Formats: sequence, C-alpha cells, structure tokens
Amino acid sequence: MAFATVWNYCVPLTIITVACLVRTAHCQAVQAENVTVLEGGTAQISCRLQNYDGSIVVIQNPRRQTLFFNGTRALKDDRFQMVLFTPRLVRIELTNVSVFDEGGYFCQLYTDATHHQVATLSVLVPPETPTVDVKQEAVEGGEVELTCVSPRSKPAATLRWMRNGREIPGVVSQQDNGKTFSVSSTIRIPVERKDNGAALSCEAFHPALGTQRRVRHYRLDVYFAPTVRIVPPSGILREGDSLSLTCSVSGNPLPRNIQWSKINDTLPERAEISGPTFQISRLSQSHNGTYLCQAQNNFGRAADHYTLLVYDPGAVVETHSAVPYAVIGGVLALLVFTVICVLIVTIWCSVRQKGSYLTHEASGLDEHGEVQEAFLNGNDASQGKKEYLL
Repeated sequence: MAFATVWNYCVPLTIITVACLVRTAHCQAVQAENVTVLEGGTAQISCRLQNYDGSIVVIQNPRRQTLFFNGTRALKDDRFQMVLFTPRLVRIELTNVSVFDEGGYFCQLYTDATHHQVATLSVLVPPETPTVDVKQEAVEGGEVELTCVSPRSKPAATLRWMRNGREIPGVVSQQDNGKTFSVSSTIRIPVERKDNGAALSCEAFHPALGTQRRVRHYRLDVYFAPTVRIVPPSGILREGDSLSLTCSVSGNPLPRNIQWSKINDTLPERAEISGPTFQISRLSQSHNGTYLCQAQNNFGRAADHYTLLVYDPGAVVETHSAVPYAVIGGVLALLVFTVICVLIVTIWCSVRQKGSYLTHEASGLDEHGEVQEAFLNGNDASQGKKEYLL
C-alpha cells in the first residue's frame, strides 16, 4: 500500500454500551468502540468488559467468522493479533488494513444468554496525486481540453483547477467502483501563443489528508506557426567589408531547418551558412540584392528579407557632383520656355493689331467713294443732310 502503518489515526468515534446481564448479584456488560483508519494502516478493535466473571468472549469479523475465542486464535489470518486480554479490556490489532476489512466487528459475551456489540471499522482511502489527460493538441487560436483524474479514493476526493491563484470551474464526474470512487474534473480554455508554458495545477482534497492536498502541476504546451526576423548589421557596409546576418526564429515546435536564399539569384560563392547565421566576406557590388530567411513547422511558415546595398564612394561622389548641373539645366530650360511663351504672345498681339488697321482703312475708302458719287450726280449737299469728311 502507499501508506505506512498509522496508529495515531485510529480514533474511537462512538462508544456503544451493551445491555447488562443479571447473574446472581453481579451485572456484566461489554462495550465496543468504532474505529476509523487509513488504508494500509493499523486498526485496534477494543471490547471493554464490566464485572467480567470469566465467561466466554468471542470476537468475529464482518462475515461472522470467529477471529478469537477467549484469546485463542480461531482464524488463520496473521494480520490479526490479540494484543490484550484482561478482565476489563480485550483488544485485537489488524495490520495492513484494506477497504475489504471494513464493517462491523462483533464483541460477544456468552453468559446465560448471548449478547454482543458491534465495533464498526471504517477505512479511508486518500487519493494519490491526480493525473492530467489532454484530449487534443493545444493550437494557437483554438481550445484545449484538460481532464484531472483521481482514480481511487474513499470517500470521493474533491478536485479543483487553479491558475495564477484563481480557481477555474470544471465539469466534475464521479464513478462508484464498489468500495472506492474515481473522480474527474474537465476544463476547456482558449489558448494563444502567449499561453505557451502557462502554469496550471489540479488539487485533490480529502478528509484523510486533513489540511494537506495532493497537487499535480501542468504547463500548457501551445503549438503555433513560426515567426522570423533578420537581425541586420549596424552601420554602412563598404566594399571589402564582411556581412553577418542572424535569423531569429521562434515557434512551437521550434523549426529545425532555416533556409537562406537570394531573390532572383543564387547565393554568392563566398556565402557561409551556419544554422541561423549567414555571412559573406569581402563584399562587392555584385553581392547587392535581397536575401531571404525562411523557416517552417507543422503549423505554418514565415520569412523575412534583408536588402544589401554595398557603399561605393566613387559612385556617391559622382552623383553628388552631378546634382548642381542638373539643377542649372532645369533652370535654363524654364527660362527658355518662358522666353518662347513671351514671343508667341507678342506675335499674336501684333498680328491682331494689323488686322484691325486694315479693316478701318477699307472702311475709309468706301466712304470716299460715296462722296465722289454724290458730287458727280450733282446732289445737293442738303439732300440727306450728309456730311463727308475726306
């Protein structure tokens, strides 16, 4: 059994007084004490006698098998021992108690009539440390179902789920196994990747444990897709420098293989890969490009990229020197465009003014012809009261 012999736990619960037997002037009586003991412990069953005159005392087990007859063993079970037989007290001891030993033990006193009292033996079965069963894998964004099980106790144990000092209500079920009980408590909780490694506990309480408890600790194992981040170098990389990139990967399960590649190109010949580390020695312009780090597990894949641009001092100086000339060229182009616009507007205005002059000149000729015609026709100037100015 899981528990050693425990004597101190044998507690008399009830004292039952037997009827008094009248024989001449004396009154005989027998009393029996109830006993509670832990499974695997030692129980002492006592029969107290009053005014004992040497009559026959018999002790029987719950199946009414005689254990002792006036202090003499009657049943061959070495777990039972007669430890005391006096005119006042008869006591037997039962070691390695099991739940099958519990019941009523008869203290019988044979006088003119047979009378007996029953000492009830109760056996407590404290629970072992409970177990935790997981119905399915805990995956990020889903739910996990955990069942705490106490397979054997008497009376039934009380189970409680705890997380961060707070109780998580569970669905409790209980099964009667005959002499003992099995108890379970099931919880369902949503999980995210931040819950990976979170500590939970299942506690079992029982009268046999007193203020103690049996605790099973459990850590959540939440599966999630990996995340990838390339740690870039600091500063500007120049020709001849060395490049070192580190691919920081997380995930559950942690990806075993990390893949490095170069987008739209093959990796340089001088590239060295050691797990999450990617290195290139003696950089040159030909190494420019975008490098990719990839990782995957059973729940997804992820990638991160780094664009390499090797610094070329000559190209930068040439670019800087070309900037002022470009600005000057732009200003000149703007001036030329402005001059052309002014010329176009001037020519348009000049052409319009000339057309207006020709129109007035033609109108003057017409008036001059009318004067000439009037003069030749001899029309009086008073006719029509017209005046013409030549």
